[in-house]
Order: sequence, then structure tokens, then C-alpha cells
Amino acid sequence: MSDLVLTVDEAANRLRVSRWTLYTLIRSNQLRTIKIGRRRLVPADALAECIRTLVGVA
Repeated sequence: MSDLVLTVDEAANRLRVSRWTLYTLIRSNQLRTIKIGRRRLVPADALAECIRTLVGVA
């Protein structure tokens, strides 16, 4: 089974962007996240959704 959620660092690595860029995507509501306690996690399917949105293929 693949990871259901990723840490911010893991998500940044998969998108091949910096943490700063990932947090910019989060702040601009282009990347969905969840919060569990103090941790911010990125659902794995949110990465594909973000890419589709950025490319313009809704």
C-alpha cells in the first residue's frame, strides 16, 4: 500500500520543489493539506490534484 499522507518534506521532494514553494502552494489553496495535532500532512492524492490544477486540466 502506498502512503496515504506525506510530510511536507516528502511532498516537496515528490514535487521536486523547495519547502518554501510547497508552503506557498498551501497558503494559496492550490495544495490541500490536513492537520493532525501540530503536524501538517499532505494527502497523496492532493499532489496529483495540485498538478492537474496548475496545468489547467480540471
